[in-house]
Amino acid sequence: MQQFVAAGFTPMSALQTATLNPAKFLGKERELGTIAKGKWADLALLDANPLDNIANTQKIAAVIVNGRYRSRAELDKLLAGVVAAANRK
Repeated sequence: MQQFVAAGFTPMSALQTATLNPAKFLGKERELGTIAKGKWADLALLDANPLDNIANTQKIAAVIVNGRYRSRAELDKLLAGVVAAANRK
């Protein structure tokens, strides 16, 4: 998304290019692309507003995936496990 903004997109347009527009392209905007009742609700909770600075999309506080909340601490633990597994190969 940072590259989209560097190319001249607004932060909102960059976010829509990563979320809503693919759902529209796939004909799945009833299920995906925005947050609304009845839609799939995988999402990232951020520590800062990406409309202020698109780099704030990297400041992930938590995620909700398949209805399960994962805190920053859980994400860090999962990432450490992936890194350790990759280093063993």
